[in-house]
Amino acid sequence: MTSLSSPAEAAVHVRRLIGLTDALSDRLETETRAFAERRPQDIVDGLTRTQDMANLYRRETAQLKATPALAASAPVADRQTLIRATQRFEAVLARHATAVQAARVVSEGVVQAIATEVAASRASGTGYGASGRAATTDGTAITLNRSA
Repeated sequence: MTSLSSPAEAAVHVRRLIGLTDALSDRLETETRAFAERRPQDIVDGLTRTQDMANLYRRETAQLKATPALAASAPVADRQTLIRATQRFEAVLARHATAVQAARVVSEGVVQAIATEVAASRASGTGYGASGRAATTDGTAITLNRSA
């Protein structure tokens, strides 16, 4: 990679990263709101776009970290805007992670409750084994993976 030779080129790079950071923050805020409003199905159509944006953000920030000169010659105002955008993104990301974790726990709880209910309903009236004693298991196979 070549280093940026002018403050104008550095400004373009920093402003592009600011735009990406803001767009990703907005997208995560929308997803977090959907989780809070118990409408996770609303985010399904945009998941691929969110992942693409997150990957692009990861690449851009890795490039910036590997080559600090990309931002060093950008105008101070642009660098300060990038810092504020990054701080906002980190706060939004933390709230989003909490919402995703909560949704995962709820989903796993629902699956566990359903599996327990199914297993309990199958266990009653299982009959007798070869020895003439009541069977202690339901005799059917049920698999439960405890993680969603």
